[in-house]
Amino acid sequence: MQEAVDAIGDGAGTIRIAPGVHRDCAVQERGTVSFVAAQPGAVVFDRMVCESKAALVLRGRGARVDGIVFRNLEVADGNGAGIRIEKGNLDVANSMFLDSQSGILSANDPAGRISIDHSTFAGLGKDPTGNGAHGMYIGDYGSLRVTNSRFERGTGGHYLKNRAARVEILNNSFDDTRGRTTNYMIDLSNGATGRIAGNEFVQGREKDNYSTMIAVSPEGVQNSSEGLVVENNGARLAPGAERTTFLGAWSNEPMVIRGNRLGVGIAERGRRYL
Repeated sequence: MQEAVDAIGDGAGTIRIAPGVHRDCAVQERGTVSFVAAQPGAVVFDRMVCESKAALVLRGRGARVDGIVFRNLEVADGNGAGIRIEKGNLDVANSMFLDSQSGILSANDPAGRISIDHSTFAGLGKDPTGNGAHGMYIGDYGSLRVTNSRFERGTGGHYLKNRAARVEILNNSFDDTRGRTTNYMIDLSNGATGRIAGNEFVQGREKDNYSTMIAVSPEGVQNSSEGLVVENNGARLAPGAERTTFLGAWSNEPMVIRGNRLGVGIAERGRRYL
């Protein structure tokens, strides 16, 4: 596949990938590349990473990934991922990230945007050696949009960890009932504006940190969260799960929290302090 990526060079092109289990990986240095499964769900990248990072290492102008399964990806530093996006825009759709240390991991690109739609993140976090990351970890990007996707069966860390200044997290499912040693469902590490709406959350019992489902600025305020809208979500506890808070804020900025359906044992909001 690397030859196909190199052939596109600084232009734009689509690589259609045949069904099968591929022990392959690629690094995109330039241009705009679309990685598209010829048969969605039947193209699997398994156990092979480039640069000790990911199956796809992307640092061109932009990339699109559609219909691909990434699984069993591990590296020595615990950050093995399906996709490592280091620069440029990224659009992911109809893809699955399974049983690895991380699904998508980014570097910093404040001018870039990342969009994820109709994708699954399952069995991500710590591997059997204790190394691991998060289901998705987005660094200092301009914006992150995650829609119609599923996060489940986490094995450590946060399901969605984000440092982008603006987020849209809409109509997703966060199912922690089979998670173990997991932390927050959504971690806005340094704050963010935008909207978290229409999601369903179920917090499980095997937590490393059960204090809150959504965390705002737990690592300090670098981005404004003023006006962040958290609305029309549903949240409940799995049998045996500890009481928790739906949204924990380490910032005292005003946010809009409304219309959320919270089950027994879940407080709407809690103030946190560094």
